[in-house]
Order: sequence, then structure tokens, then C-alpha cells
Amino acid sequence: MPTTAPTPATFDVDRVRQDFPALRQEVYEDTPLVYLDNAATSQKPESVIDRLNRYYRSENSNVHRGVHRLSQNATDAYEEAREAVRSYINAAATEQVIFTGGTTESINLVANTYGQRLEAGDEIVITEMEHHANIVPWQMLRDTRGIRLKVVPISDDGVLDLDALNDALTDRTRLVSVVHISNALGTVNPVEDIVDLAHDRGIPVLVDGAQSVPHGPIDVQRIGADFYCFSGHKMCGPTGIGVLYGRREMLESLPPYQGGGDMIEEVTFEKTTYADLPHRLEAGTPNIADAIALGTAARYMEELDPEAVGTHEADLLAYATERVRSIDGLRVIGTAPNKASVLSMAFEDLHPYDVGTILDRLGIAVRTGHHCTQPLMQRLGLPGTLRASFAFYNTRDDADALVDALETATTMLR
Repeated sequence: MPTTAPTPATFDVDRVRQDFPALRQEVYEDTPLVYLDNAATSQKPESVIDRLNRYYRSENSNVHRGVHRLSQNATDAYEEAREAVRSYINAAATEQVIFTGGTTESINLVANTYGQRLEAGDEIVITEMEHHANIVPWQMLRDTRGIRLKVVPISDDGVLDLDALNDALTDRTRLVSVVHISNALGTVNPVEDIVDLAHDRGIPVLVDGAQSVPHGPIDVQRIGADFYCFSGHKMCGPTGIGVLYGRREMLESLPPYQGGGDMIEEVTFEKTTYADLPHRLEAGTPNIADAIALGTAARYMEELDPEAVGTHEADLLAYATERVRSIDGLRVIGTAPNKASVLSMAFEDLHPYDVGTILDRLGIAVRTGHHCTQPLMQRLGLPGTLRASFAFYNTRDDADALVDALETATTMLR
């Protein structure tokens, strides 16, 4: 995902935008929406919205438990969605796809199951660019089990120090947990190299893929991570649904995360035996409708040309980056050579919240603040940034509108 402007591949963004009804609205009178907050959540295509509607209108029933036709239809749709996700991430088997509430729950699932085997003095290695969801669960283990949490530094331009990562690994390291793409900087970490580095020492790796799955299909077998986590709502799916992928032997080694219905084989008052994967890690009535719609989103994303999408997004990032650099007093935060389409900015003399508020009145939806990466902002010496994040359905016109709005905001605030 280079940040130098390539020649755009054939990508009919105008046709794709027609799939997204939210992009056609006005947020204020005569003010059309320019949506640039995709790293927080993506908009949803009509097919995903329709699939949710169809489930509740004609298929609403519990899964895995009923002999009646409605339950069988819901079960089929639910498991077909698991297969769609398996295909999108190229997992070897559907049993390796565990439905969760999102990336945060997926990481907490690992922390609360794999974490049970950790002892005082064992080490978890993370990085300075992690989202809070990949910091706090490990801190909780530190506080309850006495483990050590080691943090690998980054450079000023947002590149992970691989030599420092290698030095951080010891015979007490029990897990490396690293983000694939930084939500605050856009840095694309070399996760395959990180996995190889850790596996050479027999150390398992968890990858937070929340920001990578929106940019095209992921090959978890090629990456080689022991766990890979992501959320549906960032890849055109619903909120409240996500996935924990794991290598089969790793998932089978985890104790159940929660106890209840659907995760059991047999229950007596004396003993319970547990179901096989994936149900052993999916207790209770699942988020059926959103899982089904996530399957629709995965199929939608998989039908896009990944090369054309990648070229289009890289062009948007390069174009927008070049344009915002002409604004007086603005600095781009995160200049790694390998970036996804995340553009974080900071003004020398203006608070990001003030700028973001004016942008909103001009129809530009961006994110302001620390982006759930407070330690990273402290490392960079910033209270927060103004973040514009581009998706495949954004255009150069959106980037131009952002720049015009930023220039207006600076005129008003200075």
C-alpha cells in the first residue's frame, strides 16, 4: 500500500457509490455528506441492509436448536455466513472461524482463555501503536496473574522497530500481540515477518486485523498468525459482530470462554462435556442476524477487484496527503513508507476538536481525538489528531472537499 501516487487502475467508483445509500444524504440543509471516518466504521451497501431486513422479516428464529423450517433456514444462513468469512480470510476450515462481538471481544477471549496458562513473570509483547483493545486486556492479566507487559517502540514516522521487537523476545515470552494496520497512523506492519520472528522461538502471535480487512481479502494461512481478530462494521458489515480466527490446534487448546447453551455436548449436575469447534467458544444465542449480514458483506467485499481497490485507495491517500501539506501550520502524523489510506493531521496552533467541529458543519465527517491510542499520542507528544480515513467508495472530490474545509476552518479559527 504505497503512498506515492500510482496510475489508478480501472475502478468504477461512481458505480460502487450507488450501492451505499448513506453516501447520498445531506447532513445539514444543502450540505451533502463527505464521509471520511471509515477507520471508525464503514458505511453499509444496500445488500447488507437488505439482508438484515430479510432475516427479521422472514427467517427470524434461533439456530442449531429447532427442527422446524424457520430454525433450519436460519441455521443454514448462519453457517453459510461462516463459510463466506472463511473464504474471505482464506482459513483452512469453517471451524476456525469463531463469531464474536468484534475485535475487542476476540482479543479478550484469547486473554481470558490462553491467559489462564500464564504464570507470574511470563511476558506478553505488544507495540507502542496498539489500540486500547490490545493493551487493556493484557494489563488486566498483568494485574491478576503477575505477567510482564513489554512494549516495542516505533520511530517518529510511525515504523515499528523490528530489531527492538527481536530483542524483546525471551524464553519467558508467551505471546506477541500486534496490530496489522495502525488505526491512528495507517502504518502497515510486516506481520508475516513478525510471525516468522516469533515462531522461530516457538512464540505464538495474535494479530489485530480490524483495520486490514476493510482493504481487501486477507490470507491468514499466508500470514501464519496463531490468532487473527477483526470486526464486521469496518468491512461494510453490521456493528456488534466480529471474528476470532485461530489455528485449529490453538483454538482446541483454549478452555471455553463462557458457559451456557450451544457450547455443550452433554450436561449433568456432576459434569459437562463441551462441543467441538466452533461452537465450544460460542456460548448462548449468537448474534444471528448480524453474523448473516457479515457473510453478505464478506461476499460483497470479495467480489471487488482487490488490485483495483488497492490502487484506488493508494491514489486517494497520496493525492490527499499532497494537498493537505500545502495548508499552513498543518503536519501529517504517520509517514511510514507502507501505509493504508489513513491520513492523520495536527495543527501547530489549533486543537483537532475545534477544526473537526467546523468540518462537520461543512459536511465533512472525520475523527478527532486520540483514537483509542492514548499511549501512542503521548509518545508523539500530541493531545490527539484530526483523522481522515478513506475507503474504496471515496473519491478525489472527497479529498478536495476536505482540503477546502480545512482551509475554511483555519481562516475562521486564526
